[in-house]
Amino acid sequence: MRGFRAALLGSALAVASAIGFNTSAMAQGQTLRVGMAAQDVGRLDPHFAVSTIDRVVVAWMFNGLVRFKPGSINPAEIESDLAERWESSADGKTWTFHLRRGVQFHGGFGELTADDVVFSLKKAGTAATSAFSADYRALETIEAVDSHTVRIVLRENIPSLLGILTNYAGGYIVSKRAVEERGDTFVRNPIGTGPFALDRVTPNQSAELVAHAGYFRGAPQIGRISYRFIPSDASRDLAFQNRELDVNYGRADQTWLNRTRAVPNTVVDVFEPGELAIINLNTNQPPFNDIRIRQAMAHAVNRAELVRFRGQDVAREGQSLVPRGYLGFSADNGLLPADPARARALLAEAGHPNGITIRAIHTQLPEMLNMMQVVQQQLRRSGITLDLQVVEHATFHQQIRQDLSPMVYYSAARFPVADIYLTQFFHGRSRVRTPTAVTNFSHCDQADSQIDAARVSTDVEEQKRLWAEAQRILVQNVCGVPLIETLLVFARRADLDYGYELKGSMSLGPLITEATRLR
Repeated sequence: MRGFRAALLGSALAVASAIGFNTSAMAQGQTLRVGMAAQDVGRLDPHFAVSTIDRVVVAWMFNGLVRFKPGSINPAEIESDLAERWESSADGKTWTFHLRRGVQFHGGFGELTADDVVFSLKKAGTAATSAFSADYRALETIEAVDSHTVRIVLRENIPSLLGILTNYAGGYIVSKRAVEERGDTFVRNPIGTGPFALDRVTPNQSAELVAHAGYFRGAPQIGRISYRFIPSDASRDLAFQNRELDVNYGRADQTWLNRTRAVPNTVVDVFEPGELAIINLNTNQPPFNDIRIRQAMAHAVNRAELVRFRGQDVAREGQSLVPRGYLGFSADNGLLPADPARARALLAEAGHPNGITIRAIHTQLPEMLNMMQVVQQQLRRSGITLDLQVVEHATFHQQIRQDLSPMVYYSAARFPVADIYLTQFFHGRSRVRTPTAVTNFSHCDQADSQIDAARVSTDVEEQKRLWAEAQRILVQNVCGVPLIETLLVFARRADLDYGYELKGSMSLGPLITEATRLR
């Protein structure tokens, strides 16, 4: 009997070998099921992927010239990605990138060349084709030296060129041919070089991705990813507990964290960057064109209470209009303390002794909605009634960029240098509804000269001084009210190995790579 089994096993192995069937192929048949708090995906053109929902998934499909080491957001750990090496001139204004050879785009769109890189970076730097165009303002020329060499010349020095060429935001490289052929449909039919390719999007249900067998780092061990849209926290949690999901977008909430950690065979990852939530106040429109109303808003907010609500393990107080830990962050900025009595007095001075009602558009995304409802209660104590108009998350992003809300709750993380945050949110060039719009919902421009001077300075200490001065000016003008910094939280099955230690992710979610596997 033992001999028969051995013979049978030998025959089976011979057949498996003949047809190329092995344990690696078995692993590649696995489907990773990810639950996201979303009604639907928005735009999958990576240069327009501004919401967390979109940023998480585009990171699985695209590469940059360089990348953050998986699991890290440390700029010191930036490493090669599509570029295998690079060098810069002595003055730091001319950079040459040498591309890997043989890198293939998804869907038969051919090999990556320098023309794709030039096209992608010019697209990223153009307001009509990118939400991140302001980041690329200093790029004077981008040219293909040959089929696999790209030269970038800067008109002025910037804090980190590599920082805007990494695998997030405008740094992603797209297929020139695919963009030109697909036109407006590229936002739902993207083509990249990453470990996974988009198969299809079923509206209000899921985005399905398949492994990119020709990925230059090797075929992924996961065969498919099912990125499922489940806006209800309760429904998503139940699906995870019933083993219908392998990864679950978590609530940055202490109660949720403690409860989920108690689920058998579950790991909860809490990681950087902390997304800084700010109430941006439109200084050009009533009622916030009166600084006393803006100051009343600032005094009405109690950050310590917000942290207690969210949880000490997942949140920390916002201390400026730039997140903590960023190069150039300064807490020496005159941030107004919680003081409801002073808030009421300011309202009275501004002609509202009986309080004021403010209408604001807000997202239905549970985590953001819950926090805004707590802020709503805090404002009420100071005589400010907040009338929330709750809309689907993609609609929220569209409407706030049309200046339809006088106050905008926005939570974001960027490359950890003060320049990018200050430029995108508080520079005059970035005001919404302008040709160079990014995310300046406050319409503030009072610190433009300091932001611009710091951007081109080659003296790090001078940069820090200018960034600190910019923060003081913006805080004193109450362009926005910082709330809290919330860390990212995802739960996963204990048998899911990302292939790296998850300490941080600029894509705001776990990076699924060729090394990710279900054990």
